[in-house]
Amino acid sequence: MSKIDRLSALIQHFDLRVFPTDPNEANLLIFENAEIQTPTRVVFAPLCAANTAAETGETLSFAAQADWGGATNPFLSALPAEVTLRLDAEPEVIHILKALQNESATPRCGGSAVLDRLGEVLLIRLLRLTIERGVTDVGLLAGLADPRLSRAIVAMHDEPGRKWQGDDLARHAGLSQSRFSELFRAKVGETPGAYLRRWRMVLARQDAERGERVQTIARRYGYGSPEALSRAFKRAHNQPAIALRPSA
Repeated sequence: MSKIDRLSALIQHFDLRVFPTDPNEANLLIFENAEIQTPTRVVFAPLCAANTAAETGETLSFAAQADWGGATNPFLSALPAEVTLRLDAEPEVIHILKALQNESATPRCGGSAVLDRLGEVLLIRLLRLTIERGVTDVGLLAGLADPRLSRAIVAMHDEPGRKWQGDDLARHAGLSQSRFSELFRAKVGETPGAYLRRWRMVLARQDAERGERVQTIARRYGYGSPEALSRAFKRAHNQPAIALRPSA
């Protein structure tokens, strides 16, 4: 069986923007060896400002605000408050960080787009390592770190509008329905149905903000009527979907 891609189906729904900023407002920091000017660690705080304190022999060499969908991105709310990656065993990441530093230091044509792309590559690497090391508490990344649950979670990310039943998802995981439900709740912190509903509401909000019709969104995500979607949307976001549509 080929190795499942646990990230792409979710990542494609969120655009990353990287803006160099004052260190006290930054959530993405690069520290480097003060003598040889080589990156030593990167710090990412998903939903708040990062700790700017340098360690012995370090200087802060890059500070930016990385906006990746905010609290609506399930990855960010599932990460620890602050993720630190030490670079002594990550030579490929060092190349990415040096490129980020160079692009921010010298404004050039297309520089902001390059920063966005490099930032996305960097954060994907951080997510990979976080999943592989299993260092998260209960939440989405803990579920993706489990090779059985990840197959069911990716299936929901791939086909959010499918009328998923518990036994369908359990088969993806290769587990009995009772064991799947028990393990999913223990690892992810909610039932499979609750996670699927939350994921649908994340996508529905994005679609509403792009101006799509409620009827179209309802059909896309498996709701029987626009009214059913509207009720679910208001419970999730405390406002009707139509209120998010951009003004003409």
